[in-house]
Amino acid sequence: MAENSHPELMRLAHSVLQPGFVGTTAPDWVRRRIAEGLASVVLFGRNIVSPEQVAALTASLRAENPDLVIAIDEEAGDVTRIEARTGASRPGNLALGAIDDTDLTEQVARDIGRALRDIGVSLNYAPSADVNSNPLNPVIGVRSFGARTDVVSRHTAAWIRGLQSAGVAACVKHFPGHGDTNVDSHHSLPRATADAAEIARTALPPFVAAMEAGVRTVMTAHMLIPAYDDELPATLSHPIINDLLRGELGFTGLVVTDGIEMGAVSGRYGIAGATVKAVAGGADAVCVGGESAEESTTQELADALVRGVLEGTLPEARLAEAASRVGEFAAWSAELARNAKPDENASDIGLVAARRAVRVHRNPDTGTELPLVGDAHVVELSPVMNLAIDGGTPWGVAGPLRDLRPGTTSVRIGESELAEEEGLLDRVALAPATGRALVVVVRDAARYRWMSQALAVLVRRRPDALVVEMGVPAGDRPGAVHLATHGATRVSGIAAAEVLVGAV
Repeated sequence: MAENSHPELMRLAHSVLQPGFVGTTAPDWVRRRIAEGLASVVLFGRNIVSPEQVAALTASLRAENPDLVIAIDEEAGDVTRIEARTGASRPGNLALGAIDDTDLTEQVARDIGRALRDIGVSLNYAPSADVNSNPLNPVIGVRSFGARTDVVSRHTAAWIRGLQSAGVAACVKHFPGHGDTNVDSHHSLPRATADAAEIARTALPPFVAAMEAGVRTVMTAHMLIPAYDDELPATLSHPIINDLLRGELGFTGLVVTDGIEMGAVSGRYGIAGATVKAVAGGADAVCVGGESAEESTTQELADALVRGVLEGTLPEARLAEAASRVGEFAAWSAELARNAKPDENASDIGLVAARRAVRVHRNPDTGTELPLVGDAHVVELSPVMNLAIDGGTPWGVAGPLRDLRPGTTSVRIGESELAEEEGLLDRVALAPATGRALVVVVRDAARYRWMSQALAVLVRRRPDALVVEMGVPAGDRPGAVHLATHGATRVSGIAAAEVLVGAV
């Protein structure tokens, strides 16, 4: 084993890995590898039951190394780990961009930071600084502050200021911008078609704003960007990481990869090959563990890094430089947490923000008015979400509306159910709504043909229907009344239900 014959190289290799693990307590293998040089770990929803449990988990890990970097992917909004079981109590980026109040964005991010600091997290893989210039983007969408570069730039900076003021380091992503794509990098490799001038004008300014706001970590995108490198994805690209990010933009902090097991890179190079290429290309830390959370994976990647040095594909000086940056960041982030001012006040800023994000459009030709009179029947058209979003996280309007109007009935329908049963909409959507208000809830309807077709049928059959869009709003606004929440969080559902019954 490389570990036995090259202990110092193995220690360097461990220091640049950021693995996840299974369980709600610290596994023995993680503790052992921290002693062997592992400098970071990543928490996922599977590691989280309650704040008290996570705090105990992180404390036990830091007993092995007080400066251990403990990371999490807590964007809030639709991408939540700490509230994956309940739905997020704070809206995501699209809602904050729609409101366009940077003070509010800073308050929401500070509230997220306070919650993370309290459970022992020191690095948050957020915010997304991607400009969602492609409305059909399958992986960014509501995770972006919007489609305008100026809006994304100012809210990226505000979010970072808020999070870091609470003592948790931010990580701006996905460099150099994942907004203009129609491919999900969890599965395949997206390709950007814009030239360097367009990227500099539209995609890079939010990252510059992040650096000016004090961000010390940048996460790379698993995308091929021929304007800079026509061979390697950004995560593995020396021209993108060193020439563009470090050279042209002057970034001196930590560069971390997006999940290295994602199909866009591991599908082409294997998880071990992608890891070595990423560090050789300029990345300092390798995030791994979304689906590869076993000790064997960590061992495989550490061995691959050592082997890369021994075989000459990874210069030892580059590995040592990456490890040094991880160490510098670990010390800085630990100090950031120690210096944060305590904030014991519970906050409802998330619900406040979700309420402000709701936009209501009324079609005057239908005569339908708010608030609803009587109990409604709610039809939720539910897509299969991308892997960044926990598929088990509760969402929708039916539950919150039932809390306000106990007589509310509801049904949730997916693409497969519609395909399997002809007449399903008549049976479970339209018939139960006879003589009652019909509320149709969608999530990114414009991106799913089956959903937009089902919505069109329901609105045609019931012109008085009320439509709630919980994804990215499209140009059209179907329904007698159309509500856009700009996200599918728990508080977004509450805010929509309140509007429907006139509670606000």
